[in-house]
Amino acid sequence: MFSREESKQIREQFWIFFGKRYPRKWLLYDTKVKEINLKFSFDNEKAMVSFDIETHDEIFREYYYDKFVSLKNLLRIEISDNIILEKNYLRSSGKIISRIYITKYEVNIHNKKHWPEVFDFFNNTMPKFELFWYEYQDIITA
Repeated sequence: MFSREESKQIREQFWIFFGKRYPRKWLLYDTKVKEINLKFSFDNEKAMVSFDIETHDEIFREYYYDKFVSLKNLLRIEISDNIILEKNYLRSSGKIISRIYITKYEVNIHNKKHWPEVFDFFNNTMPKFELFWYEYQDIITA
């Protein structure tokens, strides 16, 4: 078990090493739509790449989520058959968002032996999300 401070340092190391291994500017928060972000997540159980739709306005959240649902077949073809669309995703903070995501299970950020596998997962998956966004952003935001 790691102390809170040790865990924080390990998480910081992971992101620093990832940035050094893949030194490029990822799209992430630069979608030009404040409610939609691309995210990398990694914790004690899984790694995830996602589109997160976050807004206090439930109508906007549903609107954008429905746009992704309308593109579900293309998401599966262009990103992965394993993509999950979840309208009411409960974050650990208790906040409900909509999330479109791919998950890699049985990895732990505290186990450095898992890091190369997650680096590869992120590097192979996020570009697919980015390309999908660039290709279909006009449909999603219309």
